[in-house]
Amino acid sequence: MKKHLSFLTSFILGASLLFAGYEQAAAAEADTGGGQSAEDAETQVPEDTSSDSPVVFFTSDISAEGMMAVYEALGWKPDGKVAVKLSTGEPPASNYLDPQLIKDVVEAVDGTIVECNTAYGGSRSETAMHYQVAEDHGFTEIADFQILDENGSMTLPVKGGSVLTENYVGAAFADYDSYLVLSHFKGHAMAGYGGAIKNISIGLGSSEGKAWIHSGGTGGSMWSGDQDAFLEAMAEAGKSVSDYLGNGERIAYINVMNRLSIDCDCDGNPAEPDMHDIGILASNDPVALDQACIDLVYAQKDGDGASLVERIESQNGLHTLEHAEEIGLGSRTYDLVNIDE
Repeated sequence: MKKHLSFLTSFILGASLLFAGYEQAAAAEADTGGGQSAEDAETQVPEDTSSDSPVVFFTSDISAEGMMAVYEALGWKPDGKVAVKLSTGEPPASNYLDPQLIKDVVEAVDGTIVECNTAYGGSRSETAMHYQVAEDHGFTEIADFQILDENGSMTLPVKGGSVLTENYVGAAFADYDSYLVLSHFKGHAMAGYGGAIKNISIGLGSSEGKAWIHSGGTGGSMWSGDQDAFLEAMAEAGKSVSDYLGNGERIAYINVMNRLSIDCDCDGNPAEPDMHDIGILASNDPVALDQACIDLVYAQKDGDGASLVERIESQNGLHTLEHAEEIGLGSRTYDLVNIDE
């Protein structure tokens, strides 16, 4: 833990610089895809990246160009048929990723956008309605689209878990050879926060799998199970996906830190964001990536990030990262590389 905590001084300085440019950047920001340019703000990052820690790449440029730049920095080349996993966003007003923000990177990997149905009501719980949401939100205009669990579930083994022995993903999960995971980083009413780990666990879970994770592997109520068991189940479900895809060989992750509401994209009427946009981050390690995002938020815990920090801590959200590292999903220690410099 020593290394990633030693970054906080740099993060606090960097985040304060980001905040200083916020009012100017916000005036030019689009509702779903805008952000700060490198000229508006910059983030201090350590120069030494010689350790064995996973690398997290950062850009403050929240644009299609910034998305491509941070993807290319990864040096990741997908094999075979590529799935691009994202959240389609619950209508009518959730903060899903702008299709125009991600269009170039989706085309670069020749990807099919994939999702799974939800395990609660709303517009995405049934396949036909969910396809309509994908069309309404503009995703079918930029790529082919598939609901992975439209024909049910397949089972993945969970190795080394304490609450799960198996995980249920969409039946079409195995039809794809590689996965690019695009996540909108934000708060979450139950998990505290949502990022890469949530996207490969609850996000790739079939409707059945989502309920299984929420119940902490008990098959009981989604809404009244043990909180820590739910958080641990997310980490363990994510590990089953990572293990299946070769622990980073056939999967890569990008988190977009804009529209930082305390509520998830599964909320059709989320709280209006009260924290400034930060940037786009990418890594081959989902734990390192989420930890870097968390650290950037916590650097503003006494500023405009206070409400998001409160949401995270109210649900013990950092326990997901603790358990994910403990079971070997990834590392909370990382090197942050600012590609704007």
